[in-house]
Amino acid sequence: MNSNVQNKHTMRYVLLAAIATVLIVAFLVALTMPALANNIIVPTLPPDLAPVPEGSKVFLVGHAFGTQNYICLPSSTGFAYSLFTPQATLFDGSDQIITHFFSVNPNPDDKGAIRATWQSSQDSSRIWAKTVTTNGSSTDANFVEKGAVAWLTLTVVGHLDGPDGGDKLSSTTTVQRLNTHGGLAPTTGCSSLADVGTRAFMPYTADYFFFR
Repeated sequence: MNSNVQNKHTMRYVLLAAIATVLIVAFLVALTMPALANNIIVPTLPPDLAPVPEGSKVFLVGHAFGTQNYICLPSSTGFAYSLFTPQATLFDGSDQIITHFFSVNPNPDDKGAIRATWQSSQDSSRIWAKTVTTNGSSTDANFVEKGAVAWLTLTVVGHLDGPDGGDKLSSTTTVQRLNTHGGLAPTTGCSSLADVGTRAFMPYTADYFFFR
């Protein structure tokens, strides 16, 4: 009889210990998950690409799928494709988070310039950016895939909160386009007056890193 009671107590302690262990593990996993979610790894940059300003912190990355859109126009050397807009959707996993395109910067200091634009899919906050003046672009073959558009460092020159005050993107100060694939203008189809106005939509992917 005493042996049975002792066995019951032993089993109870084992069960309680097992439950405690499960709870502790679950708690530790819960603690580490946000850290992993926020652990954005920025790739090593080519030496000829401008870094982000000192003190900048990456807070968001979007994986872009879309096209670089070109139009054939007269040029100083004859005829050439000119980029008239990117058209891309940025994702975080399976969630659409941002759309990317060209539009007029509303900042009056920019005097109506057309700039690269990113708009949050969640709160409609927007930013406009231009490639930094010095070392803003790299095609270093040790980093940039053959046939891919350049890696870029861009500085934000305009921003707007969303209509309801959302500021998901509007605090951004720098954007980097990295890990590019595809997107270069065609090498044929724009060589004569008859080709002027021809458009080419070139598929590309890239990772956009947002800093503040």
